[in-house]
Order: sequence, then C-alpha cells, then structure tokens
Amino acid sequence: MSINPPFRADIVGSFLRPESVKHARAEHEAGRLDDAGLRAVEDDAIIDLIAKQREAGLRLATDGEARRAWWHYDFFGGLDGVDVVDSDHGIQFTGVQTRPQVLRITDRIGFSRQHPMLAHFAFLRDHVGEGVTPKMTIPSPAVLHFRLEEDAIQTGAYADRDELLDDLAAAYRDAVRAFYDDGCRYLQFDDTAWAYLCSADELEKAAARGIRIDGLAERYAALINGALADKPADLTVTTHVCRGNFRSTWIASGGYEPVAEQLLAVTKYDGYFLEYDSARAGGFEPLRFLPEGDKTVVLGLITSKSGALEDPDEVKRRIEEAAEFAPLGQLALSTQCGFASTEDGNVLTEDEQWAKVREVVRVAAEVWG
Repeated sequence: MSINPPFRADIVGSFLRPESVKHARAEHEAGRLDDAGLRAVEDDAIIDLIAKQREAGLRLATDGEARRAWWHYDFFGGLDGVDVVDSDHGIQFTGVQTRPQVLRITDRIGFSRQHPMLAHFAFLRDHVGEGVTPKMTIPSPAVLHFRLEEDAIQTGAYADRDELLDDLAAAYRDAVRAFYDDGCRYLQFDDTAWAYLCSADELEKAAARGIRIDGLAERYAALINGALADKPADLTVTTHVCRGNFRSTWIASGGYEPVAEQLLAVTKYDGYFLEYDSARAGGFEPLRFLPEGDKTVVLGLITSKSGALEDPDEVKRRIEEAAEFAPLGQLALSTQCGFASTEDGNVLTEDEQWAKVREVVRVAAEVWG
C-alpha cells in the first residue's frame, strides 16, 4: 500500500453532518447560539469524525468540511475582494437548485493570514494523532472563474474576468504557502470546472455567462500551474474532478477526453481524484495521458450518491480495465465524491457512508496488498 498521499485507499473529503452540527447551525442562524457555542459543537463532531476515519482503516483524515455550508463558497468568501451574496437563483442541478447565492468580485483578489480555513486546518492538524495525515480540501481557482456570472465583477480593478487570473493565481500561491507553513502536507483543490468543459451544455451556459470558452482548458492549466508555482517538494497537492454533487444529484455528463491532456499531462498536480461511478464519466481511455512517474489517478469507482454497496469484484474488474491505460502502480481507489458537498448532504445514512469507506479500504488492500 502507498505510504505517501494520495493513498491507495483515500477519500475526497466531505462527510454527512451529524445531527448535533445541523441543530447547532440552525440555532446559530436563529441567534440562539453564539459563535463559541457553535464552534464547540463542531469541534466535538470533528474529533469524533477523525476517530471514525481511523477506525475505518484510513491513513488520512479530513474535518469532513463540518464547519462549512458549501464546499467552495465558504473558502471563496474568505478571500480578499470576493463576496458571497444572496441572489434570486442558485446553481441548477438535475431536478433541484441550491440556495440562492452567487459570487461578487468587489476588489483585487488576495489571500491573507486571516482566512478562517487556516484555523480549520490547525484544529484538524492538532487532533489527528500519530500516524494519520491531515488532509485539507479547498476549491480550485478555476471554479471561482468558471462560476462567475456576467455581472460578477463590480470593481474597476479588472476590466474583465480574464484580467483577474494573475491575481487569482497569486492568491492561491499565498494560500498554498500559508497552509504549508501551518504544517499541511496534503492539500486538495476540488474542481468542477474541468468536468464542465467536457459538457457541450455546460460550455453553452458558460458562454452565456460571458466566459470566453475557446482555449479555456489551456488557460485553466496555466492558472493552476501558476497557483502551484512555489509548491514545496514535500507538499502533495491533488485535485478532485466532479460533475456535480448536491443531494445526490448531478449537473454534467461527458468523458474526460476533451481535457485529459491538459489536465493529466500539463497541470502540475501530484494526483487526480476522478469521478468514475457512472457512465456519465465515460471510459478509461483518457488515462493514457497520465505521464509515467510519480503522479497518481485515484479512481472514484464507489459512489457517494447512494447507500447501496458496490460488488467488490466489479470494482476490481474496473480497476483492471483502468490499468490497461495507466500503470496499476499509479492508480488508487476512493469514492467518486464526498458525501456532503454542502451541509445538506447526500441521500444515504451515516452507517451507509462508513460502509462505503470501509469498502474502499478493503478493496484497495486486496488489489494493491
């Protein structure tokens, strides 16, 4: 089994919020629980979550994103020059829409030591215990750019959305260094943008939002490499590519072929968590672009969208299929996404969630030994 991240048995990051956290957040929003009270409930839930990840056999632990409402907006809203504001619409998934909030750019984009997720990581770091690697997840910079609406830029600092890319890369360089300085050695950029570039429907919607879609994959590869330009050698940075995950629904369909070369061969990530739990993700052929060497593709073959367990023999058969296009030694296994990209969570129980994690660990051990 791999001794360094990404591990042969790994996870994307988010977990279902326990009832204690859901209740505390509701009380906090209603004004009946102060910030310290909410934080104390979240602290207890995260300590319990860390223990459950260890018991499941994982060699890493996340905080389950238990302090967040969103997988992405909470981080973006903590950046200098970025606000999350109420709107008349949310993000449209299959048959359901998220709460109505959007991003606004109100000043030059930057990252400061006051960003709340540095404290989130510090708590995780201090509680994982010996032999467990703390993993921090943040949204990719490409997601911020892709999610901007036509009227999102409300400052004279940028003439258009492409002018903010340099500042966005610089902000992420500062973020990577800040997490590293605080002890982070396993960082993940969660990303839906690459999957949306594989969907004609989503590209059409992006163009309608005013995004210049020609050459977008190349610009995103440059953006990410700019963000990773000063990455220390002993910091592992992976990405997770997702087609949407909200209350067990989804947004995009389309295989990785349109972006595979830019994503796998050009970006300087150490690993790629790729969704492969349904036909919407296409085949394994795009894995041929993975360079031989130290990069790892983590196959998301076990779904987090439902509680039904996969047939382990079928999972192993699909790993064998993937190994026809990339070396088995450069592959690993995880769920295709987290279990709660927002605090709402997917449609399964906590018991089913942990059964999924244990299956990842068990199958990975059988395949890689």
